[in-house]
Amino acid sequence: MTTQEIQNLTEKHGLVITDDINFNDMGIDFRVGIVTDINGQKWILRIPRREDMSVQIEEEKHILDLVKKHLSVEVPDWRIANHELIAYPLLTDKPALTFDANTYEVTWNMDKESPNYVPSLAKVLLELHGISESEVKEKELKIKSSSEIRKEIEDQLKLVKAEIGISNELETRYKNWLDNERLWPAFSKFIHADLYAGHILTNEKNEVSGIIDWTTAHMGDIAMDFSGHLKVFGEESLKLLIEEYKKLGGQTWEHLYEQSVERAAATALAYGFFAVETKNDFHIKGAKEMLGV
Repeated sequence: MTTQEIQNLTEKHGLVITDDINFNDMGIDFRVGIVTDINGQKWILRIPRREDMSVQIEEEKHILDLVKKHLSVEVPDWRIANHELIAYPLLTDKPALTFDANTYEVTWNMDKESPNYVPSLAKVLLELHGISESEVKEKELKIKSSSEIRKEIEDQLKLVKAEIGISNELETRYKNWLDNERLWPAFSKFIHADLYAGHILTNEKNEVSGIIDWTTAHMGDIAMDFSGHLKVFGEESLKLLIEEYKKLGGQTWEHLYEQSVERAAATALAYGFFAVETKNDFHIKGAKEMLGV
């Protein structure tokens, strides 16, 4: 889309913007950009890449309505939300890390060694996971038990193997993980499900101040919300996060750490499934590399 087309789109929905427009095209489902309105206020725009995203957008709107009642940090305040455009005022702080859309270079916007980050993240996770099942049902959001999740992953594994392939090593690891009863929780909690430093905003004290990108939130395995920390901060920091979470009263089980490690390893499978679903050559190529094909 040209600058003028983007301006026409926002004005159609009551938001008049200048030509100060900066888009990041790394998003899979949305084109995401920062724009400035005629009063100097900065906004985030999310423009759907496909026409069939109305249901997904409505679901995320319900998610945001739910979490903003329970979290002590900022979440997006959607002022415009329809099949053509999502727009909300830019949140106060920056993500803990950002990627350059062209070079993929990582920039840290916080001190990743700060002792303040992990305890503040544990606090927010406790708030998020404390959302009741009754409220989740009321918003008609997804609720998944461990047995349902395992069946879903098993089906994805079969599909990915058939369509694009998978290394023997990874296939064996995933099957052992799915068969290992002790790793899987006997309870479900409301989770973000795509939580890592790129979706977590931090303030000048290196504390969590906001969370973005809630598309995949549902009631399920809390290890999903710990696995993204492992990939960025490492094993010892993950162990510390789990301990801080437990100190605050978070419900865990003996093998939360091991389950989080396996969840992190399953990123390749999830990407493979996405590539198969979208039939996108770029993503299929990337998935094959991750899956060892």
